[in-house]
Amino acid sequence: MDVKLYVRETREFEAFKDIDFKWSEGLGDDFPRLRVRVRDEIVTFGVPDEVKVDENGIIGGGQHLSPREVNQLVEERGDDVVFFDGRNAFEARIGKFKNAIVPDTRVTPDFVRELESGKYDHLKDRPIISYCTGGVRCEVLSAIMKNRGFNEVYQIKGGIVRYAEEYRDKGLWEGSLYVFDARLRMEFGKEEKILGECDFCQSPTNDFYNCKILSCRTRLLVCSDCVTDDEPLCLNCR
Repeated sequence: MDVKLYVRETREFEAFKDIDFKWSEGLGDDFPRLRVRVRDEIVTFGVPDEVKVDENGIIGGGQHLSPREVNQLVEERGDDVVFFDGRNAFEARIGKFKNAIVPDTRVTPDFVRELESGKYDHLKDRPIISYCTGGVRCEVLSAIMKNRGFNEVYQIKGGIVRYAEEYRDKGLWEGSLYVFDARLRMEFGKEEKILGECDFCQSPTNDFYNCKILSCRTRLLVCSDCVTDDEPLCLNCR
């Protein structure tokens, strides 16, 4: 009831009347408290002067594709289509689009370094579908890619969430979706693949845990056989 009231009152503001709310199941303690902050970038890629915004959003970003249009593009262009993961690399350990490229990124500003490294220059004339959790990061990433010579860049309208809601475990998305709340992951079907491997024994698992050292902030994958009563230590903190 409280969430529906929040949605209704938020949409009373003109700028938010068409906002795309995404719903998923969870308990109240799963989600952090709402905070409103003013930042130079909605997602910190480290290039605030490069990103231009008007009343319609990011200027010069990739073309939006609905989930059905994503599949249609793949059907028409086949293996020429490239899925480009717009999240931090560890998120892709438990789920990604089939045959997607996962850049070597630990934090979001790493994308600029990756794109300027030259390792993806051979993709500049191929159709690229950038994707991220809810579609926000790709609004900026797709523009940054186009500014660096990638000529045909798309983004999924509503991100992985909207795609997986439509196709569940029958589409091009594989595995679980990492989320930034206490749940840590979501599944969209009953036959989801387990892509992750335990950091200790390499057994299949999609269960993330925090490193015991709070300042580390590393997420580890740990299977049920390797879980202990104490929080695990990552390889760098042992």
